Amino acid sequence: MDSNPILKSFPWTTTILAATVVILAALALFAYLKTMRSVRETVDQAGRTAAEVARNFQTGRITQTFRESIPQITATHGDVLELAVFRAEETFKRTDERRIGWGWVYLGTTVAEIRVPVSFRYHLRLSDPWRLAARGQLCVVLAPPIRPSLPPAIHTDEMERRAESGWARFDKNEQLEALQRSLTPALEQRAGDTNHLALVREACRHSVAEFVKKWLLHEKQWQPDRFTSIVVLFPDEADAATDTDLLRFRHEPTLRLK
Repeated sequence: MDSNPILKSFPWTTTILAATVVILAALALFAYLKTMRSVRETVDQAGRTAAEVARNFQTGRITQTFRESIPQITATHGDVLELAVFRAEETFKRTDERRIGWGWVYLGTTVAEIRVPVSFRYHLRLSDPWRLAARGQLCVVLAPPIRPSLPPAIHTDEMERRAESGWARFDKNEQLEALQRSLTPALEQRAGDTNHLALVREACRHSVAEFVKKWLLHEKQWQPDRFTSIVVLFPDEADAATDTDLLRFRHEPTLRLK
């Protein structure tokens, strides 16, 4: 005979199951609330970061932000950004005419000629002035001037030399040696002339655009909802003292987001 029929009839199994469900639900709610708080904090932090990035890329601060980032994005450890190299065959000719007897007696003319392949390299200095401005999703860049890397590389193993002397002249070898000694200063002058710079200008422009693109990627700004194109100008193409001046120039983009 059961001494406590009330205890026997109480639904203990159901009560235990219900209590378990309540406890699990409470734990799940606590975990959910904690997760949502973490997500909210992450979103808030991302929002603050995005706002700071946007401020840094407004016209007026974009140049400063770029200059501060240069040490982190440059591929070299110095002040030089290599832009382009091209190889050309250069020809040098020297003509020397001799006369005696107050110019009445012609002794002949010595002609010396050298043809040699030369590699010209070009760079810019990262420490030189830069100016950047933003117009919508376009980044306009006024880069430092293109500079030749001196001296040019002379490929002496492929050099061709030729000399001819006049009928009373015996100095063709001396004239040829003097011409060869003058090659380096003459090539340095050629490297910086208008014609040689024109040959590498577009290659240099593209190299600068790639450099700026690398920076934009570093700053998470090279993407469809931010910057999608870059225009690069050099000082001899654009006289811009302010960001407003720079934004007045209209050029086809040097580089576009693909």
